[in-house]
Amino acid sequence: MNVLFEEDGAFRAGAVLADNNTSLQVELASGKRSKVKAANVLLRFEAPSPHELLAHAERDADGIDVDFLWEACPDIEFGFEEFAADYAGHKPSAVEAATLLLRLHSAPMYFHRKGKGRFRKAPPDILQAALAGQEKKRQQALAVERMVTDLKGGSLPAELAAILPQLLYKPDRNRPETKALETACAETALSTPRLLQRCGALADTHEYHLGRFLFEYFPQGTDFPACAAPAEHPELPLATVRAFSIDDAHTTEIDDAFSVVPLADGGMRVGIHIAAPGLGIAPDSELGRIARNRLSTVYMPGRKITMLPEGVVERYTLAAGNTAPAVSLYLDVGADLAVRGHETRLEQVPVAANLRHHDIEPLFNEQTLADGLAEFPFRDELKRLWELATVLEAGRGQSANAPQRKDYNFVVDWSAAGEDGPGRIAIDERPRGSPLDKLVAELMIVANATWGALLRDAGVAALYRAQTVGKVRMTTTAAAHEGLGVDCYAWSSSPLRRYVDLVNQWQLIAHLTRATPPFTARSAEFLAALRDFELTYAAYADFQRGMERYWCLRWLRQEQESVVVARVLRESLVRLEQLPLVLRVPSLPALDRGVRVRLNVEEIDLLDAECRARYVELLPADASDDTFGEDEGAE
Repeated sequence: MNVLFEEDGAFRAGAVLADNNTSLQVELASGKRSKVKAANVLLRFEAPSPHELLAHAERDADGIDVDFLWEACPDIEFGFEEFAADYAGHKPSAVEAATLLLRLHSAPMYFHRKGKGRFRKAPPDILQAALAGQEKKRQQALAVERMVTDLKGGSLPAELAAILPQLLYKPDRNRPETKALETACAETALSTPRLLQRCGALADTHEYHLGRFLFEYFPQGTDFPACAAPAEHPELPLATVRAFSIDDAHTTEIDDAFSVVPLADGGMRVGIHIAAPGLGIAPDSELGRIARNRLSTVYMPGRKITMLPEGVVERYTLAAGNTAPAVSLYLDVGADLAVRGHETRLEQVPVAANLRHHDIEPLFNEQTLADGLAEFPFRDELKRLWELATVLEAGRGQSANAPQRKDYNFVVDWSAAGEDGPGRIAIDERPRGSPLDKLVAELMIVANATWGALLRDAGVAALYRAQTVGKVRMTTTAAAHEGLGVDCYAWSSSPLRRYVDLVNQWQLIAHLTRATPPFTARSAEFLAALRDFELTYAAYADFQRGMERYWCLRWLRQEQESVVVARVLRESLVRLEQLPLVLRVPSLPALDRGVRVRLNVEEIDLLDAECRARYVELLPADASDDTFGEDEGAE
């Protein structure tokens, strides 16, 4: 006696060695013996042999028209042996029954299984839907095959071109386009960007890196929606000062300006004037929601994405010739440069000039201060403010001789065509800590610390920047900022560029006008703004650093720099002397931090923003070694 049975979803046949009613001992054609439950036996037969039965059944099953089979079978549930008798017109042989069983089992769309060897024909509507789905999958498979062929041949299929950003930055693996791209990448051993670049879809590496950022943070684009203009604010008194700002050449969101009024006793009244968009923009207004969504201006070499629309910036920026609303902090400074008191006002401030670093620094620097300043606009005011800044710096416990990091100005000439895409880059080194830097930084610290303390003492909620044990964080608590040496520090000086500063300005304006502050310390909106700002601001900063790295690599290619000098940061890591570029150099031997080395630039990959360099030799030390500060190692 032989049996046909089902085991692990497959049909097997074997000779019965022992029949124990509920189970059987069966020997398969391979010689393997198996214990089979009687309930799993579908057919008992004498001939042919088990091996021949399955061989004939599998061969003959393919010849049965499944559509005809579906038409011929009953509408009710049936067993395969019953149907085999109707189909054959006589008592079926073991081969005929097994053949029909295999064919029924192989067409689950046509025949739904209802138990061991039992089936029911699929209803017509369900069958048609299943067949349509099967045809769709077949067509998709053909389309995937065609797209893979195109990609491997170096051409971009139209289907991929339509969803290129998604394929690059957030692929949906359920889409046939993604399946085709991943298959082509696997068969060509190329990454997705590299394959698309070969197909001509990534002609501009700059747009590829920018596009990744925009896809995540500006999925609807960077244009501003149409919205109402800022509200009119109450008439403000006019300040009797000649204010001036100090910024680089490309700054358009001018948040801060200064003024100096000499006093008869040799002292002076110093004004720190901060643009006041908070007077015309409410937190729940359209513009307030735009600022809340963007949270900060995004900076990158050659471009920026502003937090507020250009028209709003123009209305509130402290541009020369404007009389703009401002929150002003006035410091009463004695002849000995000691701050004897302060006052905060809401007022209109006339802006006399916008001083630019590239114009003023050649005239106002450490050397010219030592040798005697020449005549230039606002010379006396700058000198007096710098003298005050040195006193303020010392008062915070800061050393004027601390090592200073270098800053770099990135200027992209988009009108020039470069070898690697539009734009020609110029990178200029600018030492941090110049007299102008110190002047601006110290006055901003005074303003942010003073207003933070004012809100703290008044019990008005504010968002603070705190530093303890070297860790900087945002907080709603007026905690100390140890790095700056102040009791509390509330960012308030850049309300056109940072949402936190705008929030603090709303709180400050409410306190000054005796209105109800828009936020409380425990309000969900207030805490969410803190959390979202901190995360987003860090992401924007990472993006800026990434784009600066990209442009450093562009500069090396543009200038055809094949040999560079760098300083060792730590094992296998160096920073170039002429650029803010950190490289990993596997061939670097074990050397002390700060020593100078010469490297050969062997390959620059703009798509991955990487540079392969090789160690050449150790260079002698120079005088600048003493200024290689600890923070130079930050990647």
